[in-house]
Amino acid sequence: MIIKNKWHLSKDDVVARVVLFPTVLLSAVCVYGFIIYTIYISFTGSTIMPIYEWVGFENYEKLWQLRHWHIAIKNMAIFGVLYIGISTVVGLVLAILIDMNRMGEIIFRPVFLYPMAISFIVTGTAWKWFLDPGIGLEHIMHLWGFASFKFAWIKNSDFAIYTVVIAAIWQVTGFVMVIFLAGLRGINHTTIESGVVDGATNFQLYTRVIIPQLGASFLSAFVILGHMAIKSYDLVIALTNGGPGQATALPSTFMYSYTFTRSRMGIGASAAVMMLIAIMLIIVPYIKKQVEED
Repeated sequence: MIIKNKWHLSKDDVVARVVLFPTVLLSAVCVYGFIIYTIYISFTGSTIMPIYEWVGFENYEKLWQLRHWHIAIKNMAIFGVLYIGISTVVGLVLAILIDMNRMGEIIFRPVFLYPMAISFIVTGTAWKWFLDPGIGLEHIMHLWGFASFKFAWIKNSDFAIYTVVIAAIWQVTGFVMVIFLAGLRGINHTTIESGVVDGATNFQLYTRVIIPQLGASFLSAFVILGHMAIKSYDLVIALTNGGPGQATALPSTFMYSYTFTRSRMGIGASAAVMMLIAIMLIIVPYIKKQVEED
């Protein structure tokens, strides 16, 4: 009986490890290293530059006392719920429509998925022009003779956050559609055939047989959309720059503002840590579930 030494590395194994080592090292330093550094900075009295004077949880106490932070959290709640909810529903509906008529998939799947290939900066800029009352939709409707038409949400502090939601949904819905379309193609057709034999309509098949089997797709969509919502920054900056006032400020824009504009790096770092915790609360249970299933 030959016992193979698990520590023995072939020449190909050594070459592969040598080639990958610089990438692994850079990832460890530039990602995890700076995460640890940011956490440390959040416990110091850093202002415009890092100051390694330990202040404990003082920055976190100040953070949760700031009205600006509470506004950002409120906006994040509105944005996150609408963004995740509407994108999931619309993506599922599009996936079902394409799944029911596969001839249209060749044309419509790339069309719906195309916005995801555009950067959030481009999306924000394009929607900023489209929603601007002076040059966008409202102006066009006035030129067509609809003088009473008004759509100035982007200038209204009560509705500006919804313009961010609209732009974000437009960009990501096609990607969610692909997630659900993959889930639909992986469903056991035996259960569908059984439903057809029992006389179920298409509506009953999807609501009672097919959609309940898309749990993994729903979970994947929630995790992806959830962490994208928390770290959303460039779309907001390009579309509204956090305004008018603080109407569209999110934790990400708050973090950047306090770190690089207001010279309160310690508070900015503590905001970044709170965002990290929120993302971990979404991703860690998902990873744990995947590991347990494997």
